[in-house]
Amino acid sequence: MSVVFGAASIAGLYRPVSRDDALATLEEAWNRGIRAFDTAPHYGVGQSETLLGEFLQDKPRDSYTLSTKVGRLLYEDPDAQDGTDGFFGVPKRSRIRDYTRDGVLRSLEDSLQRLGLDRVDSLFVHDPEDHMDAALDQAAPALAQLRDDGVISSYGVGTNYAQVAARFVSETSADRIMVAGRYSLVDRRADATLLELCAQRQVRVQAAGVLNSGLLARPGPGAPFNYEPAPQWLIEVAQQMARACARYDIALPAAAFQFPTRHPAVEAIVIGPGRVTTVQDTFDQLAVSIPEELWEELEALLPDQDRLPS
Repeated sequence: MSVVFGAASIAGLYRPVSRDDALATLEEAWNRGIRAFDTAPHYGVGQSETLLGEFLQDKPRDSYTLSTKVGRLLYEDPDAQDGTDGFFGVPKRSRIRDYTRDGVLRSLEDSLQRLGLDRVDSLFVHDPEDHMDAALDQAAPALAQLRDDGVISSYGVGTNYAQVAARFVSETSADRIMVAGRYSLVDRRADATLLELCAQRQVRVQAAGVLNSGLLARPGPGAPFNYEPAPQWLIEVAQQMARACARYDIALPAAAFQFPTRHPAVEAIVIGPGRVTTVQDTFDQLAVSIPEELWEELEALLPDQDRLPS
């Protein structure tokens, strides 16, 4: 199973993370065999890229793959509030959306400077749902040109919305997408059309957010679903799934981590550990053998997709 290290949590997502803890978490992931890393200017207003670049400085450049994202430019801002967009303990910077060609080129240049590297392998247009015209008409062609010129090896979109990803697959030459939270044990909205479309066009899919922000990690009172409090009925569905797993002496996260790669279009899952222990626990869950009978039971518990919060 291919695993990508998503570097949002090490950049203060939901809680401050020290430099030492961030680097230790990356080291644990490397020691576990992870050789694919994903970051973004958005994550910790550049702190993720800086930390990841520091960690990778002494690694042979051909020994790993690295992706980052475009669509948000950063600027120094002494008035920036800590905790903005859920990131804590980060530099005094703010974000501005820019999906123009010039914005894409500037974003890549800025990212390389923060990373301290001379190239990245892939670029994703980040969260373009409210800027689709610019993303499709300017950002995508700019990234296609970078790929065709050999500056990057692939490009695509990183989004929480299956329909946004589907438009990129249909209307651009994207060859890789990252879809978060939309192909999981409880949320199959990427399955309706997106994954089949990707399979037809040989577009590789990376499935992120496979725990749906924590619902499938700890499905109890107050559990989140896609960054918001989950409705009670959905918590109960996740609890039913957890009980089904328990009958096989399997933890629900083990099934949640492994489920997406059962689809042939999915090349990897993206994990986002912010602690060494989380890396260790994730790999323990990935090593669990899951019988086909449990997959069938979980499928029977799939909730009505029309009721899921947007």
